[in-house]
Amino acid sequence: ARGYDRFDVLRAACVHPVEHYGLDVGLLREGDPADFIVVDDLDAVTVQRTYVEGQLVAENGTTQIERVPSDTPNHFEARPVDPEAFRVPAEGDHLRVITATDNQLVTGEEVVETPIEDGQAVPDPDRDLLKLAVVNRYAEAPEPSVAFVRGFGLDRGALASSVAHDSHNVVAVGTSDDALARAVNAVVREEGGISVVAEGTRVLPLPIAGLMSDEPYDVVARRYTRLSDYVEEELGSPMDAPFMTLSFLALLVIPKLKLSDQGLFDGDAFTFVDRFAESPPQE
Repeated sequence: ARGYDRFDVLRAACVHPVEHYGLDVGLLREGDPADFIVVDDLDAVTVQRTYVEGQLVAENGTTQIERVPSDTPNHFEARPVDPEAFRVPAEGDHLRVITATDNQLVTGEEVVETPIEDGQAVPDPDRDLLKLAVVNRYAEAPEPSVAFVRGFGLDRGALASSVAHDSHNVVAVGTSDDALARAVNAVVREEGGISVVAEGTRVLPLPIAGLMSDEPYDVVARRYTRLSDYVEEELGSPMDAPFMTLSFLALLVIPKLKLSDQGLFDGDAFTFVDRFAESPPQE
């Protein structure tokens, strides 16, 4: 306990919060609910069993509570989207670009020359310039909101997720319109989840509100880790946490530049902005 009396530490952890906040938790006093834990010893304090109101609820890290089947809410109305819906007509010579940083919520802004093919603003993976899209999950036929982003470093393919704070629409980043559509539609078909598209498509379904799984946590953790590894190995991203980074690119209240289903948003100026910039790139 780093020089502190161990019982003072235990009292601070177990008794003081209950008394301070008036929690309905027993403190092993006469007449209290039988709420307590059993530990191996007072040095390691490894919890072996947990009791609530006298009932064993967990033992050696495993729940002892019987699972009760219940309906899970999931408001997901979106339908599959065609690749053409992600096209961006080249309406200017310069693009506003979101700059994303691995494991960071705050983004930056760059202005770059617009890469144009057949009158369309297109991704340029060689310059780490990718398309970012947000699709409203609450509308049956949503028109994707599309912008451009740097930082993900994808060589090919796309990834998408319905974990997109705070509205939890479907957010996706990709190297082409076709890849974006495949990634988004994989999430749409599952009515929530995260997906990776390269040669094939891999999906982790999240059937509870498009945010959570009903599978055991260790199964979900393994599948999530495999998807993240796949993004690095098959799509070429250098990011440690591509899905976590992607999930915050639609959170408008955190600067600088973010994308919602309503368009590109400048969090510093707190206003929507055009994806094409009037000024040329800064040298």
